[in-house]
Amino acid sequence: MRWQPPSSLPTMRGAETSQAARSEASLHVVAGVGAVGRAVINELVNRGLAVRAIARHAVAGLPRGVDLVQADITDAQAARRAMTGATVVYHTASAPYHRWPEFLPPLMRGVLEGAASTGARIVYADNLYAYGPVDGALTEDLPSRATGSNGRVRATLADQLMEAHAAGTVLATIGRASDYYGPWGRQSTAGERLFDPALAGKTTQVLGDPDLLHTFTYLGDFACGLVTLGTHDEAFGEVWHLPSAETLSTREFAGLIFDAAGQPLKLGVLPSALLAVLALFSPTLRAVREQQYQREAPWVVDHSKFAKAFGAACTSHGEAIAATLDWYRSGTL
Repeated sequence: MRWQPPSSLPTMRGAETSQAARSEASLHVVAGVGAVGRAVINELVNRGLAVRAIARHAVAGLPRGVDLVQADITDAQAARRAMTGATVVYHTASAPYHRWPEFLPPLMRGVLEGAASTGARIVYADNLYAYGPVDGALTEDLPSRATGSNGRVRATLADQLMEAHAAGTVLATIGRASDYYGPWGRQSTAGERLFDPALAGKTTQVLGDPDLLHTFTYLGDFACGLVTLGTHDEAFGEVWHLPSAETLSTREFAGLIFDAAGQPLKLGVLPSALLAVLALFSPTLRAVREQQYQREAPWVVDHSKFAKAFGAACTSHGEAIAATLDWYRSGTL
């Protein structure tokens, strides 16, 4: 099967836009063109909505008709200009993993400034780090108990956004997802470290206990969930866990990838002691080690709140993995 442009990749379909007339005349702005941003852009284009993307540098491979604006949204004036006319702003911008405490706060300030200036709503693409270690399934009512710097900055930014919503500065909502995979999702723990070895028939090394349950989110479903939030009035002022397919163990999930690639599963585990040593020399691995608790206990995300409100027909792991493998085979950068 040949890889198709990402706008045709399988995506979750569980909710229709409730304000269709308004959405047809609206401008949806995506701040950040990384893996999540690209998936959101493709979802918006698939729904026939007007899309503007904001990136610091020139970007290739965006769908036809997307208006690309080069701007540094940490500059408030640049953010206001780039978001002029926006109805909804999807905040998907990120930074190098080990530099989140330095770069993520000014990105949030820029998005808040730009969205407030044009009256746009904000949909924030978030992860689950704010909760810290948990017992049982992850639900939206868990307190923020992050234990590492990356988790604490995520918790602070989410609080800041919800406080701006409560104050009437902007209308905002937060969509949270677990470790993602899919086209462009190379840097995730479920990215190239799993898919490249599967295609090459080599051993993949995972972190933590591979036999524990762990939720993995397909980028198409992540994007569909975010756009669903952005097109429903009742979504704002809330935190939502976005739908993911069946939660499997990491071993089972990796097995599906290797099987789809036509290879026997070759799975190794990076010892925690070795990760600790490597982290001494790698800022990125130090940041990764902060979240090791997610791989030392079951990590199961409950999205029943979203499903009850909007429906949740997720892409199966089989279909999503096939599309992702096609993308890796295509050699797209």
